Amino acid sequence: MPKLPDDLYRRWLEAVFPTPALHEDFIPPERWLQQVWRHQRLRRELLCTIDGEPVRVLHPGFWNRGAGPDFQQAILQFGEAPAQQGDVEIDLVPAGWRGHHHATNPAFQKVILHVIWDARHDAAGRPALALRPFLDAPLSELAPWLQTEAPRLLPDNVPGRCAAPLADLTHDALEGLVRQAALARLTRKASEFAVRARHAGWRQSLWEGLVGGLGYRHNVWPMRRIAEITGAGGTPPLADLLGAQARLLGLAGLLPADLPARNGDYVRALWDRWWRERDHFHGSMLPSGIWRLGGLRPANHPHRRLALAGHWLYNMLPGEGFDAWLADSDPHPDVSEALHRVLGIPSDSFWDHHWTLGSGPMLQSRPLLGRPRLTDLAVNAVLPWLLARAETGADPLVRRRIEERYLEWPAGEENAVLRLARQRLLGGRRRCLPRSAAMQQGLLALSQDFCAHADARCTGCRLPGLVDGTFGGRQTDENGRGEPAAVGGGAGPQPRLSAESSRLPPSGGVRNVP
Repeated sequence: MPKLPDDLYRRWLEAVFPTPALHEDFIPPERWLQQVWRHQRLRRELLCTIDGEPVRVLHPGFWNRGAGPDFQQAILQFGEAPAQQGDVEIDLVPAGWRGHHHATNPAFQKVILHVIWDARHDAAGRPALALRPFLDAPLSELAPWLQTEAPRLLPDNVPGRCAAPLADLTHDALEGLVRQAALARLTRKASEFAVRARHAGWRQSLWEGLVGGLGYRHNVWPMRRIAEITGAGGTPPLADLLGAQARLLGLAGLLPADLPARNGDYVRALWDRWWRERDHFHGSMLPSGIWRLGGLRPANHPHRRLALAGHWLYNMLPGEGFDAWLADSDPHPDVSEALHRVLGIPSDSFWDHHWTLGSGPMLQSRPLLGRPRLTDLAVNAVLPWLLARAETGADPLVRRRIEERYLEWPAGEENAVLRLARQRLLGGRRRCLPRSAAMQQGLLALSQDFCAHADARCTGCRLPGLVDGTFGGRQTDENGRGEPAAVGGGAGPQPRLSAESSRLPPSGGVRNVP
């Protein structure tokens, strides 16, 4: 079959999500505001209420798609007051509070912040914040992403309508499509790093991306907040590694007030360092209740993740190390090995043998940074950050090298989100996609860009029609076979792209963030 156009996936997104015409008085729909708040696409260090009181968002809350406030269990700090937990309600205009009868609805009594688009006054009787002045990028730049970032809940084990036309594609056609989706996802993540670097600098954007990437599910926001605090200038110098780990655990509110029965000497040593600088960080410490620990695997516990970040903080993890890794023209056969040497640590006398501050010794030592988390950091932080910098320099050769590393990266662990994407897109069939992180990212991109905006019956989804319209129904491969073979052990490493086929169009015309 003919080679796929290099910009096929980009043109699909442009057709499905055309950029709206914006004008000075444009008022975005409420779901846009929900996504801005959910992803905190804001100048967070500048946030203040319409009355001028500073607001720190320690956790934006959990998005509620049922009845009641839009976000629940948020943790906010107003001015110098202690942090408080409550709900956040989002309306387009101040009048929405009374117009929607929130004032008399008991479900809204725990609302501690009323978020609106733009206003100077609010009659909700609660602190109010207008989003418009604090967007981290112009609305015209955010609009393509905002049109698509409104995922719906999808049922498990229900194939989508696209599963049938995708099943008819040849191996090459399906792999090419998923590869383009993966590269589009990489570009969107890179644009998010570029926006953050515009306000905080490249080093800080990398630090926040790495530390945030250590958060597991509900703990991403506390980790990001700690990165914001520790990356700012004016913090006391660190005497040793233990001091760095004590700072992060102390800021997290995770140092136990009483010495545990196990590891008491180690915890005492942490406290000996933390109490000396605790006053410096007064008002910035997170409440311990911000962390979600239920259901976590031991390797994902914030204690271990912050201990790893402590190594990076103490050693002042340099961006130059990633530049050297990228410039290596003959990397280790396992592309992840060299990056592990940049991000990994040789050993940690305590954390190589303990899951948490209060746990007993492990039966077998475990490194703080394992390969599954390294893969997550590579595809979600390091490579997008490098790509964002390459884009500012308009260097197509560097971009090509980054894309090659991305496409070569070994597959990461499967998770529930990825399994759902496979079920919806491939109908549970085993298809011969190479076992790589890029193929996983491509399936996630297709699911987010299309499945997440349709209901369980795929109502209104354009993907089945786009596949049929582009490929013209049932495909055959070069051997005339209409049904691709079942997956064996994977297709091995992917071929490197040519400069022409690997280059994507600029991201501004499609979407900007993941």
